[in-house]
Amino acid sequence: MSERAFQMERGGQWVKGKSAETFNPCGPCLVTPDEIDDVNKLDMWLDVNGVRRQSGSTSTMLFGVTYLVHYLSQFMVLEPGDLINTGTPPGVGMGFNPLIWLRPGDVMELGIEHLGSQRQVVEAAP
Repeated sequence: MSERAFQMERGGQWVKGKSAETFNPCGPCLVTPDEIDDVNKLDMWLDVNGVRRQSGSTSTMLFGVTYLVHYLSQFMVLEPGDLINTGTPPGVGMGFNPLIWLRPGDVMELGIEHLGSQRQVVEAAP
């Protein structure tokens, strides 16, 4: 999930648009390093209402998984189980013309190879 107004209207790094309390749905499972042959070759996908909107791989990320862990560990202590939000594969709604935004009732289904998939229904903000 992303709050695009925080990202685009307030300038600076985009992490603030990924950091709201409900913006990091996780699961269905975490795995240990011995369960993944190569973290830099995992397919990722997202469907909205049954339509494939995003498709990519950790192999095409701007910064590889190993680099991200190395870089971040220079500024903070990373512990087993910590999550690093890295962004998303190509196909975000603000890249379409006209723009496509999520609406209450939309169904998102997403997954990462070897980690499983999850399903969420978009709700209006309280």
